[in-house]
Amino acid sequence: MAMAFKMVCDNRNVGDDECKTSFMEMKWKKVHRFIVFKIDEASRLVTVDKVGGPGEGYDELSASLPPDDCRYAVFDFDFVTTDNCKKSKIFFIAWSPSASKIREKMLYATSKEGLRRALKGIHYDMQATDPTEMGMYVIKDRAK
Repeated sequence: MAMAFKMVCDNRNVGDDECKTSFMEMKWKKVHRFIVFKIDEASRLVTVDKVGGPGEGYDELSASLPPDDCRYAVFDFDFVTTDNCKKSKIFFIAWSPSASKIREKMLYATSKEGLRRALKGIHYDMQATDPTEMGMYVIKDRAK
């Protein structure tokens, strides 16, 4: 059982370069609005689960998070400040719903920091167990 949770929190647990490449495309080229990551059960590596196109938004991100499985997500939030300046902030969301298995929650909790370190340029970190903890009003409030 202890071996099931053995995931060293470093960059080698981030799957192939697809995770980093997708993130860089989102950050610099604005090709994606969000990316959802999952841990592959067989290889114990973080892989890309879903990528949201530039026309997709928060609602599509929220709908792509399963109600009974853990996931990681990064969301590129564009907004206009009170000074009328366009800004963009990247949010890292650790999705760990109450209905997910404890083993899965432990697996995602122990490998979170490794992925977080591999994705350079994240502005805000959020932990959510239900949709209200990561609602758009929470994101807007944090981005101020």
